[in-house]
Amino acid sequence: MQDMKTIITGKVVFGMFLTCFLSLPLLHGQNARNTPINVNLIIDGSQAFSGLVDEAADWVSRTLVDQLLTAGDRVTIWSAGPTARIVYSESVRNDADKEAIKRTLRDFSASGGSADFSGALRDAASRTPGSGISYTLLISSSTSALSSTLQGPQANLMRFSRVEEFRGWRALVVGLNLDARVRNAAAAFM
Repeated sequence: MQDMKTIITGKVVFGMFLTCFLSLPLLHGQNARNTPINVNLIIDGSQAFSGLVDEAADWVSRTLVDQLLTAGDRVTIWSAGPTARIVYSESVRNDADKEAIKRTLRDFSASGGSADFSGALRDAASRTPGSGISYTLLISSSTSALSSTLQGPQANLMRFSRVEEFRGWRALVVGLNLDARVRNAAAAFM
């Protein structure tokens, strides 16, 4: 009788071990993303941001480039200086492309004057696909740099955003072109 309990217990433990072992690839696979995203990175190009570029570039490299980007994603980086301009726009194919993005961030230089976040957000919104997944990250030196955007005609573009504060600068995740999705979700909820 004791031998039968030992055999059954051994089979149960072995079955649990085997189930856990075979489930590991499935658990890891849940973190894998197979849908490409469109990433818009808008960086403050005003003189006020010039001393903060290195810290912000390190943070963006760690959190966005290393943790979020995968092959197939499209990355567009804007410099929001006196006028908004694209400084990088490519699809990620491999680690070399990620390194190119990091190099662009390290080499970023402020052009002086004020920051044209409105123009960059407007351009990013026009390039963001309506049905695809997009991620817009705005890096700003101060609230005053954003004041014209928050009070101007593009204020509605900042409607769905989240702010993360750092010493001397902030990162805003902005949900562009979400109005229809939010309305549909609210209607479905009601």
